[in-house]
Amino acid sequence: MTEHDGIDDLWGETFPEAARLYERALKVFPNGVTHDNRFHKPFPIYIRRAQGARKWDVDGREYVDYTMGHGALLLGHAHPTLVKAVAEQVALGTHYGACHELEVVWGQLVIDLVPSAERVRFTASGTEATLMAFRLCRAFTGKRKIVKFEGHFHGWHDNAFIGVQPPYNVPAPGVLKEVHDSVILCPPNDAGRLDEILSKEKDVALVVIEPTGAGFGTIPTQPGFLKELREITSAHGVLLHFDEVITGFRCAPGGAQAYYGVKPDITTLAKILAGGMPGGCVTGRADLLELLEEKGYRGQRFVHPGTFNANPVSAAAGVATLQAVASGEEIARANRAAVTLRRRLNDAIEARKLPWCAYGTFSEFYILPDCGGPQAAEEVVAGRFDYRRLKGGNPELSRKFRSAMTLNGVDMHGMKGLLSSVHTDEDLDQTMQAFDRSVDMLKKEGLV
Repeated sequence: MTEHDGIDDLWGETFPEAARLYERALKVFPNGVTHDNRFHKPFPIYIRRAQGARKWDVDGREYVDYTMGHGALLLGHAHPTLVKAVAEQVALGTHYGACHELEVVWGQLVIDLVPSAERVRFTASGTEATLMAFRLCRAFTGKRKIVKFEGHFHGWHDNAFIGVQPPYNVPAPGVLKEVHDSVILCPPNDAGRLDEILSKEKDVALVVIEPTGAGFGTIPTQPGFLKELREITSAHGVLLHFDEVITGFRCAPGGAQAYYGVKPDITTLAKILAGGMPGGCVTGRADLLELLEEKGYRGQRFVHPGTFNANPVSAAAGVATLQAVASGEEIARANRAAVTLRRRLNDAIEARKLPWCAYGTFSEFYILPDCGGPQAAEEVVAGRFDYRRLKGGNPELSRKFRSAMTLNGVDMHGMKGLLSSVHTDEDLDQTMQAFDRSVDMLKKEGLV
C-alpha cells in the first residue's frame, strides 16, 4: 500500500485471498454472492469466524461488526449460552420430523413477551412469515388488497416486494401486474392519505408497516403515527399488521408494539426470534390463526406445511435468546451503545464541518450525507425530513465509505449499522478512529 493508492486499489492489495475466493464464487453464484447486501465492488470480504462484536476474515484481518447477522444477533456472535444450547441440541438431533417440547417452550415465550400474541405459527424465515400473514388476512376478511408504505420492506415474495426502493411506483421484475395492482402504496407517516385510501378502497384486507419505519427506521415513523394508524384501521374495519421481523425483541422484549403501546391484529417475527438460526413466525389474534386449525374457519382451512418450521436447532437457539432478552437488560445495553455512537459520530461530523448527520432511535445508526449537518438528525427522527431523500442516496459514496471503513477495521452495510449488547467502549473507539480515517480517504477521492 502507498498513501497515493485510491480506495479500490488499496482494496485489491489488502484482500488477496478474498479476491481468489470471489473468482471461484463468480462461477457458482449470480454476482458471486448469496445475498444482495453481501455484494460489494470490487469484491466482498470473506469471513472465517466471529465472536462477540468482532469477526475475522480469510486474509487475517479483524473487524468491529455492525452487520450483526443482518440484524439477527442482538447478543453478538457465538454467545456462550446460545452455543451451548445449539451444540446440545445438534447432538440430540437436528430434525425429528415430529413435534417436540422445545417448540412449545419457544412459542410460549413469544406469547409471554409480545402483546398481540395469542397463538403462534412458526415458519423458516421472515419472508415466509409475511407471506403467510398476508394470505391469512385475505382469507379471514375475504378481501384482496394490501396497503403498504413506500420504502417499507416485508420480504421478497411478490406481494411484499413492491414500493421498496425508489422510484416506488415501478414494478419489480417478475412481479405480475395483477399482483402489483393489488398492493396500494401510501406515503409514510401520512395519516390523511391513508384515511383517504381506506375510505375509497373497500377491498383492503390489511395495512402492513415496519413500526419504527422503513428499513428499521431508515425512514423513521413519526411519533404518534402508530396510534393514528391503529385508530384509522379500526375505524375502517381493516386488519393491522406489524412486521416486527427486525424490531421484535430489539426495541423492547415485546417489540415495538410493547414500546409504543399499540397492539396490531397480526405480527410477524424473525431474526432475533431464532437467535441467528433460520426461523420466523406469525402471531396475533386467536381468531385469525384459527384458520390453521383442523376445524377451519367459515368452512375453510389454511394449509401450511414447511419442512423446517420450528426445527429443534432453531427452537433451541430461539429459546436461549428469548430467555436472555426477556428482562430487557440486553436490549437496553445495545440501545445505550447506539446512543453513544450516534452522538460521537455527530460530534466528529460537526468538527469536520461535513453536511452529514447520524440518526436513529434504538440500536441502530444511519449516516445521512448532504442533509445540512448534525442538526438534521432531530428532523429526520421526528419525521419532518423529506422521506424521499432517505433511501437510495449516492451509491458511489456509500460504496466507497463502506470500503474505507472495512479497510480501517469496521464492517457495516454501506452507511448504516446495527449494534448488539456486547459492543464495548473499545469497539466504539475503534469505530471513531476508522470514521476519521475513512473521511480522509474519501476527501482524497473528492467524494466529500
